[in-house]
Amino acid sequence: MTYSGAVIDVDGTVVRGNDPIPGAPAGYRRLREAGIETLFVSNNPTKAPPAYVDRLGAAGYDVDADRVVTAGSVTTRYLREHHGDDDLLCIAAPGLLDQFADAGLSTTDDVDAADALIASIDHEFDYDDLCTALWALERDIAFIGTDPDVVIPAPERDVPGSGAVINAIAGVAEREPDAVLGKPSDTAIEMVRERLPYPAEECLVVGDRLDTDIALGERAGMTTVLVRSGVTDEADLAASEIDPDHVIDHLGEIDRVVG
Repeated sequence: MTYSGAVIDVDGTVVRGNDPIPGAPAGYRRLREAGIETLFVSNNPTKAPPAYVDRLGAAGYDVDADRVVTAGSVTTRYLREHHGDDDLLCIAAPGLLDQFADAGLSTTDDVDAADALIASIDHEFDYDDLCTALWALERDIAFIGTDPDVVIPAPERDVPGSGAVINAIAGVAEREPDAVLGKPSDTAIEMVRERLPYPAEECLVVGDRLDTDIALGERAGMTTVLVRSGVTDEADLAASEIDPDHVIDHLGEIDRVVG
C-alpha cells in the first residue's frame, strides 16, 4: 500500500516531555523521505500550534505551525461554530484561555451569567472549581470538554489530564458533557481531513493511545498504527475492543508499515 498522509500523535509517540522518544526522529524522517505528508495532532489543549514548532524542533522534528492540530485548536473551532456569541465559563489552563481570546471568544467568571462551561486540564483545579462547575451546570447550560485524556505521559510518570477534570465535574454534577473535543471527535476528524486531503485508505494514524489515536483512525477509515512507547501496554491492548491494524514498539519501526 502506498500512503500519502500520516496523522502523528505527539506525547508518548514522538516525545516524552521535551525529549525525543528513541527511534522516533528517524521514523519521522522515514515518513518524510517516503513522500508522506505528516500532520501532528495532539490532545494537549494548553498550547497553540505555533508553540509546537519550537518544542518539536528542539526534539529533532522539522515542522511548521500549519502542520499541527491540537485539542485547543479543535475546541476553539467547535466553540466558534456552536457558541460564538456565548459567554464561556472556563476551568482551564491560561494557555487555553489565550487561544480563546485570540479567536475572539468571550469568557466570564460569573457563574450566573455563563452560557456554557468549558472543562480542561488545569494544574490549579480544586474544590472551589468543583463548586463553580456544579453551580453553573445547575442552570442546565452547555457542558463541553476539551479532550478525553484521563492520564497523559510526562517525563517521570504519567499525570492526570483533561479527562480527570471533566470526569470529576461530570460526577459531581451527575451529568455527562454535551461534547468532548480533541481526538477522536468529529471536529478533529474534519480538521484532519482538511489538512490531509487524501482518500482515507491512503492515510495512516500513528499514536500511543487506543481510545483517542486509534479510535480516530478507525472512525476516519484510516490505517492505524499503535506504538508501545506511551501509555498503552499489552494488558490494555488485550482488553480493548479497539484493534489497531499494526502494533510497533516505537515510530522508528514505521518501515514495517510503509515498507
